[in-house]
Amino acid sequence: MGLPRGRLTPDHPPEEAVITTPINATSWTYSEEFVAEDDVLAAARARAEEVGVVPISPGGGAALRFLASVLDARAVVEIGTGTGVSGLWLLRGMRADGVLTTVDIEAEHQRLAREGYAEAGIATQRARTIAGAALDVLPRLTDGHYDLVFCDGDKREYAAYLAEAWRLLRPGGVVVFDNALWHDRVADPSQRDEETVAIRELGRTVAEHDGLLSVLLPVGDGLLAAKKVWTPESD
Repeated sequence: MGLPRGRLTPDHPPEEAVITTPINATSWTYSEEFVAEDDVLAAARARAEEVGVVPISPGGGAALRFLASVLDARAVVEIGTGTGVSGLWLLRGMRADGVLTTVDIEAEHQRLAREGYAEAGIATQRARTIAGAALDVLPRLTDGHYDLVFCDGDKREYAAYLAEAWRLLRPGGVVVFDNALWHDRVADPSQRDEETVAIRELGRTVAEHDGLLSVLLPVGDGLLAAKKVWTPESD
């Protein structure tokens, strides 16, 4: 199943929004801390720091929990387990019988994540950890079965994750990408390193697709979310 092509053309670019009062650092911090993290999440963050993993921000995590709850998510895929910070947020928003399938190339990180899930009282059958490269694992998952796909893996593979997410999501499902602003580099056209270019091109692809309804949230390091809007032309 391929992704639908967008209909925007160079002659008809999207209108540029002008923000006259950008959010200041105090308000940004306030919004990031609006939903407080508990001791379980704090412990998962501490494990992340110990092994050199950068987890999703508290604001981004709260957004994931919100999306999982709004979707009444029963089946979620996570690319990039880390030490379980984002997984904990997702599981707390999912249905009580929901299952998180989380993929990471580092088995030791997943072991640490399972510690966090256990501390949170999450039943073992609700978190399926699969150790391996995302692009090797994702093709084995079931088409159209998932409510939400969260991507926080290799930034250079984001376009490939999008193609897999399109196949995995049910109509109305949502794909989310962390680090969509990539440390303020994506918005700066002079930044041309491989990861920045990949994320910038992903944003352009998502924004221009007829089959995706998208939003870029300036939480954490940027959270790009898109709903799979099913139409006959989308397949």
